[in-house]
Amino acid sequence: MSILTPEILTELEKQSIELPSWAFGNSGTRFRVFGTPGTPRDPFEKISDAAQVHKHTALAPSVALHIPWDMCDFGDLRKHAEDLGVRLGTINSNTFQDEDYKFGALTHEDAAVRRKAIDHHLECIEVMDATGSRDLKIWLAEGSNYPGQADMRARQDRLHESLSTIYAALGDDQRLVLEYKFFEPSFYHTDVPDWGTSYTQVAALGEKAMVCLDTGHHAPGTNIEFIVMQLLRLGKLGSFDFNSRFYADDDLIVGAADPFQLFRILFEVVRGGGLNNPDVAFMLDQCHNIEDKIPGQIRSVLNVQEMTARALLVDREALAAAQSANDVLGANAVFMDAFYTDVRPALAEWRERRGLPADPMAAFAASGYLAQIAAERVGGTQAGWGA
Repeated sequence: MSILTPEILTELEKQSIELPSWAFGNSGTRFRVFGTPGTPRDPFEKISDAAQVHKHTALAPSVALHIPWDMCDFGDLRKHAEDLGVRLGTINSNTFQDEDYKFGALTHEDAAVRRKAIDHHLECIEVMDATGSRDLKIWLAEGSNYPGQADMRARQDRLHESLSTIYAALGDDQRLVLEYKFFEPSFYHTDVPDWGTSYTQVAALGEKAMVCLDTGHHAPGTNIEFIVMQLLRLGKLGSFDFNSRFYADDDLIVGAADPFQLFRILFEVVRGGGLNNPDVAFMLDQCHNIEDKIPGQIRSVLNVQEMTARALLVDREALAAAQSANDVLGANAVFMDAFYTDVRPALAEWRERRGLPADPMAAFAASGYLAQIAAERVGGTQAGWGA
C-alpha cells in the first residue's frame, strides 16, 4: 500500500510550478557566464525547452517572461506555447540594466527618470494583456552604498507614488507582486530589503498588490517559514520564487542547500492554505551556470513536489495534540517523521500510473533532446542576461 493516500495524491496532481524563461538562457555569477551548446537564441526556443520540463513531469504548465529580454510578437509566442501544451505566465519588469537607473528607477530623484521607469511597467501591463498573464512582478535594484548618500524616507515616498501609478493601470484580473532583497547591488540600504517593507508598500496600494517571497533573498539564519506563515495569515503572499542559497542570492536548484528548510516552508504553505491556492503562485527563479538548464529545472520541480508530499504526510492531529500538551519532543518527532519519509518510490509508481516516466531525469536524458538542440541551434546569439 502506498504511503501517499488518495487525498495526498489529489493535492499533488493539482500542483503547478511556473518556470522562468531566463533559466534556459546563459546565466551565472558576476565573474563568468558559461555558454552551452543548444542554448536558446530567442523566446520561442526558451518556451520549447520549458515545455520539455512539463512533458516529463506534468508539473510546469506555465513560463514567466522577462521584459525586455523576451520581447517578440506575443501573439505568436502565446500560440507557440499553447501548441506545446504550456502557457505564458508572470511578466517580470527590468529597471536594473539601463544607464538612467544608476541611482534608482521608481525611487529616482529625477521625475523624468521615474516616469521612464513607470512607462516601462505600463508597457509590461500591455504585454500582460497580449499574453493573458495575471501577474506583474517587480524587483528593484535600488538603494545606496554609503551613509548619507540618499534620503531613505523620501525614496520610500517616491516609491509609493510610482507604484500607485502602475497599480492604477492594472486590469480587473491583474495583480502587482513586489519582490524584496536585503542587499545587492545596493550595500548600505536597499529600498525594498525585506518582507515588511514590501508588505507596507503593497498594503497601501490595495487588494490587487501582493508580496513575492524569493527563498534566496534573506540574511543567513532567517526563519523563512515564519515569513511564509505571516504573509499567508495577512492574505498578502502572492507568489514564491523558489531557489536555494548557501551564502546570499545564489539562485541554485531549490532544495539543494537545505532540503529541511524547503520542507518547513512547504509545511507552512499547507498549514496556511497556500497549497494549490490560485492566489499563491509557485515559481522558480534560478540560474544554471555549470549544470545543464533543462535537467536543472526538472530537478527543481521534482524537489518541490517531493517536499510537498512530505509536508502533506505530517500528522496534523498528532502534531496539534503534542503542541497543546507542550510535548516538545513529541511534536518535533511528528514533524521529523514526515520529513524523513522517503516518498520517491511512491511518487515514481504514481507517475507511471499517470503515463509519465517514473524517473523524469533519466527519461529526459534518454530522449536525445539536448543533442538535438545542440545540432540545430547553430549560429545566432545565445540568450542570456540582457537578451
